[in-house]
Amino acid sequence: RGKGDKIKELKKAASSASRVLLATDPDREGEAISWHLAYLLDIDPKSECRIVFNEINKEAVKEAIKHPRSIDMGLVDAQQARRVLDRLVGYQISPLLWQKVRRGLSAGRVQSAALKMICDRENEIKSFVPEEYWTITADYGDNFNASLSKYNGEDIRITTAEEADTIENQLNAGKFVVESVKTGKRKPKPYAPFTTSSLQQDASIKLGFQTKKTMQIAQQLYEGIDVKGIGTRGLITYLRTDSVRVSSVAKESAAEYITAHFGAEYSHNNSFSNKNKDIQDAHEAIRPTDIARTPTHVKDSLTREQFRLYQLIWKRFVSSLMSGA
Repeated sequence: RGKGDKIKELKKAASSASRVLLATDPDREGEAISWHLAYLLDIDPKSECRIVFNEINKEAVKEAIKHPRSIDMGLVDAQQARRVLDRLVGYQISPLLWQKVRRGLSAGRVQSAALKMICDRENEIKSFVPEEYWTITADYGDNFNASLSKYNGEDIRITTAEEADTIENQLNAGKFVVESVKTGKRKPKPYAPFTTSSLQQDASIKLGFQTKKTMQIAQQLYEGIDVKGIGTRGLITYLRTDSVRVSSVAKESAAEYITAHFGAEYSHNNSFSNKNKDIQDAHEAIRPTDIARTPTHVKDSLTREQFRLYQLIWKRFVSSLMSGA
């Protein structure tokens, strides 16, 4: 409703075209929009009318046009089921919120369940009964401290001052010996490239961005920025993804960049996989569309906030394909 002029405009454009390709977002929402458009424009959804790309640049779009497909009704049905669930939950709970809290509030299938979990956790915290406990730490000087973990060969929990004093006196009367020293090396692997949720978390911690702001800026970087000297380019891949997978082409270009700028010893072909096997793996992780387009290179074309988020994404991706520390 209310989109009559837009529909007329689309129908007019479609009538003068020899072929229509639907290139909405590469997710279930985008698939459903393509399905609605096919209906409005009288396009057979079983025909090869749908193209998808993970990044908005010339090469990706040209490649997508070479491989059109029919509309995926599985994704369309998934989006319709999601809408039904939203209504089943929302229509039941929203009126209750209006009565008890404030008019105009809405409840959804995700935040309602999440709120229930938060409330249960808060109730656990409120019902917690604190118990007294004591710790004993020995200071041997030269920044060498040790905490008491076992007493007479058994794990210990000290619950009174008297008990702590008794043990302390016994320890002071004894002799302290270093029985063994273990040395070792740790080699931490770099973090995986960003998913939607890890990007939101890191942007919140490091940049102080709220989730909504992060997604708005990421959308701008995905849709395209007018970069001085080269024109409008999508700077990052699709921003709604649960996957940490990276294409082989992106890995190769990252390896070339790291070898050229840091040295071959810093390049490492790290592979990442999701622990949860139920995720949608339709899209890659969030990464720069062109690793050679460094944050410094595009800084003059970006707002301060766009630059900070792009730099976060670029650095995370480059570091993900470097050797461990």
